[in-house]
Amino acid sequence: MRVPISQVLGIAASGLLIQSSCNPKEKISKTQPVQQPNIVVILADDLGFGDVGCYGSVKLHTPNIDRLAASGLRFTNGYCTSATSTPSRFALLTGQYPWRNEKVRILPGDAPLLIDPAKTTLPGMLRNAGYITGIVGKWHLGLGSGQIDWNRRISLGPNEVGFDYSYIMAATNDRCPTVFIENGSVVGLDPSDPIEVSYKQNFPGEATGKDNPDKIRMGLTQGHAGTIVNGVSRIGFMKGGTKARWKDEFMVDTFLLKAQKFIELNRAKPFFLYYALHEPHCPRIPSPRFAGTSGLGPRGDVIVEADWAVGEFMNTLEHLGLSQNTIVIFSSDNGPVLDDGYADQAVELNGTHTPWGPLRGGKYSLLEAGTHVPFLISWPGHIKPGVSGALVCQVDFAASFAALTGQPDPGSDSRNVLDALLGKSPVGRSALILENGFGRTLIRENDWVMIPSYPGEPLYKAVNIETGFSPEIQLYNLKTDPGQKKNLAAEQNDRIGRMKEIIRMNRK
Repeated sequence: MRVPISQVLGIAASGLLIQSSCNPKEKISKTQPVQQPNIVVILADDLGFGDVGCYGSVKLHTPNIDRLAASGLRFTNGYCTSATSTPSRFALLTGQYPWRNEKVRILPGDAPLLIDPAKTTLPGMLRNAGYITGIVGKWHLGLGSGQIDWNRRISLGPNEVGFDYSYIMAATNDRCPTVFIENGSVVGLDPSDPIEVSYKQNFPGEATGKDNPDKIRMGLTQGHAGTIVNGVSRIGFMKGGTKARWKDEFMVDTFLLKAQKFIELNRAKPFFLYYALHEPHCPRIPSPRFAGTSGLGPRGDVIVEADWAVGEFMNTLEHLGLSQNTIVIFSSDNGPVLDDGYADQAVELNGTHTPWGPLRGGKYSLLEAGTHVPFLISWPGHIKPGVSGALVCQVDFAASFAALTGQPDPGSDSRNVLDALLGKSPVGRSALILENGFGRTLIRENDWVMIPSYPGEPLYKAVNIETGFSPEIQLYNLKTDPGQKKNLAAEQNDRIGRMKEIIRMNRK
């Protein structure tokens, strides 16, 4: 579905009037190429390997993401580091494996900042290289130092770890607080209606999904029994901030316009933008323009909407004359999930669509679909369009972009795979240690993946997703068996020993 950005001008969100910074009718001078290329990372939330047309989706159409893929490299072995959000995003921005820090787990909305401001980050490194840096969208890496006062400027957040500009939600769209935060301050907050947030107990008189099921428009399958905002029950409890609360239907428009505004204002200088989409994470509530457009229910509709946003953003780059000098990466923070706590009929309406593609597992899983994600990179005139089988990972952005911009190697878990990212080499990493989001690791080495023995049950699992936990060691050849159907552990003792040693050496 093609909807021009001009049709979303003037949409009210969180009580504010959004004005487009890039009206297609406006005459804007073309920008001359700068010495350093602009860098944009567009990260979807819970988008599966099989959710995108260029990776084989037939039932779900993503023409704009497919167009991005056709203009650059589509990686068939592209990974995030973790099968859940917070650890995956931590690795992308820090260049560090998330399993090294036991605090890097799925965070509540009032958690303190995870990233040490004294450490080198991807945006901080690029800022040192002369870039203007910005984040728009989902954060979910903690704010403040604990006991956040949401009614004052929050002093620890994206702006303290390398971002010049930030327009974010604190955690996820199913967690309190349900407000936007710009450069540390809640947007549209009425001082006479202060915000309070708790993840321990409800505030007197505040309706919750648990106690007031008649007030919610979306049923629950698990969790999400907290404060009701916009007719949707969330995780956690919230009081106040009524005028600042977002409307789920307009979140995509809000983030898109802020991303467009950022590149318009900074088009004369090299910029780095981390455009963190919140879709298709639950609750899945598309704009009325996209409701019912996919034929696969709300989950499909919000993927179609996210694809539209990617297309509008890419159109803005072209309109501003920035396409030829901008590297755009599109990927996902982890694998897919259908039922993630809300009764939105994602399972019933999914039909024959396979969000995980030919892979096993999904979000929270040790199996391939947990971390094997869509991974595209485009730089017209510099990256030859095609398909690459190189093993690449989001944790390597730090070292690779340090090499691109002439900055010192960050010296962490990040590896310089710039030649693979630019299509100059068919070889990326040789080995990669991944995790399920709760510290349980596995290893991929070249074409092989080994999952150590994990008896018992994981800390968390989703409905209808294989966890990958087993009392037996699992070994698969992904080149010949991408669906992980044949366990070859009994036949490959030497290989298992070597892969265990790689894990052991990396843990030092």
